[in-house]
Amino acid sequence: MPQPPPQNPQSQNLPPAHLAAQTITYQSTFTAAALILTASRKATLSVFSIIIPERTTTEGILVRSTSQVWNEIVQTLGNDWTVAYQIPPDKWEEIVAGAFNKAKYDEVTLTPRSGDHGRDVIAIKHGIGCVKIIGSVKRYAPGNLVDYNDIRALLGVLSGERDASKGIITTTSDFPPLVKEDPFIGPFIPTRLELMNGEALQKWLQELAANEAK
Repeated sequence: MPQPPPQNPQSQNLPPAHLAAQTITYQSTFTAAALILTASRKATLSVFSIIIPERTTTEGILVRSTSQVWNEIVQTLGNDWTVAYQIPPDKWEEIVAGAFNKAKYDEVTLTPRSGDHGRDVIAIKHGIGCVKIIGSVKRYAPGNLVDYNDIRALLGVLSGERDASKGIITTTSDFPPLVKEDPFIGPFIPTRLELMNGEALQKWLQELAANEAK
């Protein structure tokens, strides 16, 4: 139980109304602190410090690992996917970058919000079968499908970045139902382009969290 604030000698001369206001201010502070502690178990209010950076590179922030907040968010999303639409887009980029880190990619880079040329996350796995993934993250509301032009834009990035192996678009929503029949998109799926909708994204995150818990 928090102790009452120490008496300020000047407060003894304050009128009752001012003393009451001072007491309310201290009570509000304690209440806010309690709410923050409670909210640390809720992803909607704990979307900071999702990833732990290693250093800054020319392409962005190299991810060293994820924080406990990532696990809490993924657990909450597994129970209630509607929380996904309350998380800001930039934090979703951190969540996906953390997911690639959890998936044992050797280098995961979170690119800057501006000037990323459509690349939100870059994930590289070294060794035999070395791959470089260009990730695009779309935090869309339910029913707001990823546009065909956004998909083609990532294919354009892939063609310009010769050392990229594959592009992956993740979204909290979904893609057009006939996207695989598009002559300019379909031929690239799934070896050069992967489309991960909200359902698949939720499943992927849950699998990564479960594998780590083993």
